[in-house]
Amino acid sequence: MNVLLENPAPIANLPQWDQLLGALVATGAYGLLGIFLMLVGFKMFEWITGRLDVETQLEKQNIAVGIVVAALLIGISLIVVVSML
Repeated sequence: MNVLLENPAPIANLPQWDQLLGALVATGAYGLLGIFLMLVGFKMFEWITGRLDVETQLEKQNIAVGIVVAALLIGISLIVVVSML
């Protein structure tokens, strides 16, 4: 016998397509917002450290600058995630 016809409960628990689409759109929007805020934070860091050209130092493979930028981006991403909750 067909199990789905005997027990309709699993069908009732399936997500609605409009809710799923809304969740996907919200996830994409928050993802783009997070990337934008990380870019703004990085540009503010470059503005604050005016005498240090971060991008040039990263191209020269300066490990110390790379570690600082990585820590900065991780910190900004944590702040963005907590603010979106």
